[in-house]
Amino acid sequence: MVQSTKFSHMITVMGENLIDIIVSPTGEVTSVVGGAPLNTARTLARLGHQATFLGGVSHDAFGNRIKRQLDADGVGYALGELTAQSTTLAIAELDDDGAATYRFMFEGTAAASLTPQTAVAALNPQTSVLHVGTLALVFDPLAHATQAVVQAVSASCVVMVDPNCRPSVMTDSTLFNETLKVVLDRADLVKVSGDDLEFLWPGIPAIDAAKKLQQESGAVVLFTDGAKAVRVITSDSEVVLDVPRVNVVDTVGAGDSFSGGFLACWLDAGRTRADLHNIDAIVEAAKFGIRVAGLTCQRAGAEPPFTADLKIG
Repeated sequence: MVQSTKFSHMITVMGENLIDIIVSPTGEVTSVVGGAPLNTARTLARLGHQATFLGGVSHDAFGNRIKRQLDADGVGYALGELTAQSTTLAIAELDDDGAATYRFMFEGTAAASLTPQTAVAALNPQTSVLHVGTLALVFDPLAHATQAVVQAVSASCVVMVDPNCRPSVMTDSTLFNETLKVVLDRADLVKVSGDDLEFLWPGIPAIDAAKKLQQESGAVVLFTDGAKAVRVITSDSEVVLDVPRVNVVDTVGAGDSFSGGFLACWLDAGRTRADLHNIDAIVEAAKFGIRVAGLTCQRAGAEPPFTADLKIG
């Protein structure tokens, strides 16, 4: 089991857990533990931080597999008890470049079952960083639970959001729009991809959409533009960071591990919400996130690196 070594911060990562059924371009099938928020929590724990996952995990065979993975990586489980509902499944179909298109079996499953009352009761009041996103923004009652938790954290808590838009379940969703607005009203950091921006503002160039997102939310926007670059956008700055070339096996979990790497670096440097005006600190954390994501891309499935992996070479 990974042993967390940095206990001055309590990190809560809220959202779905699931099993990714990964389909290769030639139709071969494998399965891995997944869910974008779960991947972010695992990244943080593997990098030595005290991360707790807030979301329903089933007591079926898949759920027990997920719980074993959480335990192995040293991720805490906020709810304590596993739930009766079945595990959420995602079918991730890869193209020839390793990019995934997703379909979900979500309704009525453990991940979707978290209520606002249960979530707020399970939230550690000492939480200094909260990360939310993806399916936690769109399925009820989980989406309302996300709204409640975002509004319940302390004023000093850093809130990071990754919309991680999934058009198959978010298109024309009033609940998604409502939840995203509530979350963005409190967000300090928003990580978005080009696909996210195209979904949120179709027809607008991605960089213009990213700037629009920053202006409307007031948050720091981290625009991860695939293998091209990462753009850090604040109210008065824009910094473009190169993404080194790596041998990509697949991109599953890359964005999630970027977020985990960013937060790990931020906390390692002793940064707080009060430091979010410091562009140099933000850039430093984003560069570390790029390194972490690059290593994840070189492995099949969502397998974020450990601290020791980053020291090699």
